[in-house]
Amino acid sequence: MPKGVAQGRNGEPDLIAPQKEAAMFYGLFLRGHPVEALRRDIDVPKPIVERWLKRRQYEPEFRDTLQRVYHYRKLVLAIFDELVQNSRNSGRAN
Repeated sequence: MPKGVAQGRNGEPDLIAPQKEAAMFYGLFLRGHPVEALRRDIDVPKPIVERWLKRRQYEPEFRDTLQRVYHYRKLVLAIFDELVQNSRNSGRAN
């Protein structure tokens, strides 16, 4: 499965899941939540993931899952950032 892609109920990649999650955070942004607070809620900082991956007690499968979670969160963050930027650009045009 590609990095950053969630798995659907039938084991197939759920390619729309990151867009749905980003849209949920974008809705919060539209309701007045600060964009930086939302970005912090979405993101998983690289140092935290690296610390998790260094732990010897975790099995390789779990480490793979952590990597997928990291890439998924980055994908959601990128989509969210694009939605916010498009909103700001369209607001300037009006």
